[in-house]
Amino acid sequence: MSRAPTMPIRQQLSWRAIVLGVVLSVVLSAANAYLGLFAGLTVSASIPAAVLSLGILRFFADANVLENNIVQTAASAGESIAAGVIFTLPALVMLGYWTDFPYFQTVLIAGVGGLLGVIMTVPLRRALVDDSALAFPEGQATAAVLKAGYGETAAVGIGTLLAGAGLGAVAKLGASGLRLWQGTAEAVVSIGQNSSFYIGSYLSPALLAVGYIVGINIALPILIGGLFAWWVAIPAVMAFGGADLPSGVAGAQQVWSEQIRYLGVGAMLVGGLAALWTLRGQLFGAFKQTSSTVLPSEKDLPRALLIGLLVALAIPMSVLYSVLLDSVVGGVLVAFAMLGAAFLFSAVAAYMAGLVGSSNNPVSGVTIATILITALGLYLLFGAEQAGPASALIVGAVVCCAAAIGGDNMQDLKAGAILGASPAAQQIAQILGVIAAVCVLSPILSLLLNAYGMGVSDAAHPHALPAPQASLMVAVVRGVFQGGLPWAWVIGGGVLALATLALDAVLARRGGSFRMPVLAVALGLYLPLSLSVAIALGGLVAWLGGNRTAPEGRGLLAAAGIITGEALMGIFIALPVAFSGNSDVLALDIGGLPLIWPGALLMLGLGVWLWRLARETDRGASASG
Repeated sequence: MSRAPTMPIRQQLSWRAIVLGVVLSVVLSAANAYLGLFAGLTVSASIPAAVLSLGILRFFADANVLENNIVQTAASAGESIAAGVIFTLPALVMLGYWTDFPYFQTVLIAGVGGLLGVIMTVPLRRALVDDSALAFPEGQATAAVLKAGYGETAAVGIGTLLAGAGLGAVAKLGASGLRLWQGTAEAVVSIGQNSSFYIGSYLSPALLAVGYIVGINIALPILIGGLFAWWVAIPAVMAFGGADLPSGVAGAQQVWSEQIRYLGVGAMLVGGLAALWTLRGQLFGAFKQTSSTVLPSEKDLPRALLIGLLVALAIPMSVLYSVLLDSVVGGVLVAFAMLGAAFLFSAVAAYMAGLVGSSNNPVSGVTIATILITALGLYLLFGAEQAGPASALIVGAVVCCAAAIGGDNMQDLKAGAILGASPAAQQIAQILGVIAAVCVLSPILSLLLNAYGMGVSDAAHPHALPAPQASLMVAVVRGVFQGGLPWAWVIGGGVLALATLALDAVLARRGGSFRMPVLAVALGLYLPLSLSVAIALGGLVAWLGGNRTAPEGRGLLAAAGIITGEALMGIFIALPVAFSGNSDVLALDIGGLPLIWPGALLMLGLGVWLWRLARETDRGASASG
């Protein structure tokens, strides 16, 4: 692909672009940390960051489009590194290795992973971005937003984004802070003496917005996985072996927690390995092209600098693993394994981002594969008495952060290639965004842990953030090192994944727009059904509004605003909760139990708003076509 002549790096990497990019990286990392712990999903921040950048930099007469591109490049790094962190590091707390999120260890692990994600994908840039037919949908959309410039469209866009943020914040304050209405609507239909069917939905605008953004092709498979787990597998277990189980919701949730969610473990493992196998030819082809010469305007960061950074990052991790395992040789071997896995899975994530976008990237699937393989290797080498579980989780955390940044990096470089940006300037912006985000994630995670709890709810934390991926990582390492992993359910999940892959292949041959991505189904098997239903409702809204693929226009910005507003309000609510030690510190005494209907009406109203915005975008696309 041709690249427009670029301007000097100093005009792209201006101080105002760097400062704004770093600030947005911090804000968006905090928002996505909360969202990921709550819903198990994160969404790309590139387009919201681009709109915010346009809205702010338009007040500077000499601002240029490549400065805005730098802002969104740095800002989106915060969202991506948050995904890598919250999918993995809370597992160290759930495992009991950490009691909180120690600042320097969190910064080291997340920072090494994020920087490896930048370094490892630099050699692949030309093959995957410049010389490839990969779509990189979010990169193209971001470039289109930035090309729109500083006219009225940008002002309308930022207004929509802020309106969504305000509505999302008010909804979160009413439900989780003031406790004016219930956060979940749920019911159980009993079948016979023991079995029951559970149905429920979180009354969360953020989940509705997540479903709107990922679309029906992701939201529906998540729901299908959830319905199989909660309407087929759980009732069957309760019917044939549930005599000692509590009745109703409690019994269904116990079966899910102790048995059925391991279907998701097996499905994610097989799905991650299948993604690797599918991409083997493209990845090897990309590696062969990395040594080609490029024009000065297309230069990446110098190779000598990258090698120096790689060595600098490997040394502290080798020391950390050596201390954990009480073995220098073992620590070095684990560090080398970490580097190899980070390179491989960063490449996989970069390629998958080109196919399906960053929001739909199966990062958690490849992370589970990494942790399981690492745990098995450590168990065989060191046995169960060493700190193998923590070491395996830290390897997975580094790889997950690297993969998340790798996919995001390529999306940003695609936008830059369309706009004529310097790859080196964007790679510097990525590094700055990673560093800014990892410096604030530790206190944010500590705040959320102390205020809400993570994983399983208890008396101290009755509204714990589910942290589904981190809980899954704990289950895997405990199963390897302590035994007791329900392998029958894990294998059953793998069989379901193979059946899903076969069904997806049939759908692909028929050429229809709907597919059955295996990792989306696996996530549905693992998530509480109430999350899957809320996400599916958002996907249905997008579909009814005419958005058959990725959403565009004001609907996308409204949904991104709703997510950001609810997530940031969740963090603000956590402050008085954490300081007081009382989860009901802000709750109002309204007499009796909180109602359901205010939250349901709010969800309905926001759904109608998103539907109208989707219809507006659909009509505009039809008119232009």
